[in-house]
Amino acid sequence: MKIRDRIRELRRVKASQLRPHPRNWRLHPQRQQDALRGILAEIGYADALLARELPDKSLQLIDGHLRAELTPEMEVPVLILDLDETEADKLLALLDPLASLAEADEILYAELAQQVQTQNAALHGVLEEWSAQAHEGTFDDREANRDLEVPEAFQVVVECKDEDEQRELFERLTAEGYSCRLLTL
Repeated sequence: MKIRDRIRELRRVKASQLRPHPRNWRLHPQRQQDALRGILAEIGYADALLARELPDKSLQLIDGHLRAELTPEMEVPVLILDLDETEADKLLALLDPLASLAEADEILYAELAQQVQTQNAALHGVLEEWSAQAHEGTFDDREANRDLEVPEAFQVVVECKDEDEQRELFERLTAEGYSCRLLTL
């Protein structure tokens, strides 16, 4: 398999000049903002933001929206990627979910967390919570699964030969009182 290097350059850019991606789907709760402020205060920037250059030469963020938002007056490290709009959308949609697929070694995490010293209350809270979860065997560092309640549902997926058959089946089942949604893959 041939793997392309899509990084064109590392550039330092004032964060307020970076354009947020219009389809950025990540929300950043106050707890995360506070913890990120803490790590930026104690460590600083230790990772680059990801962006692509638009035809007007402006830079559109793909990853690092919260870091840019929290440090608008700072010149920040940005990896400029050679991606078109479709590729940028793909990376935006998959980068964080791929990282969340990693599993945690609870014992190693608990040992590491015990060694970390911080004066920041938000960081201390994160370390304490995750350490307690690691000791209890309930540690899950994947934010997508945190506090997620999925109601019980019983569903049937029916594959139709074409759109007309799909519409006909949808109308028939809806008329019979079933709660239906159309899905096209």
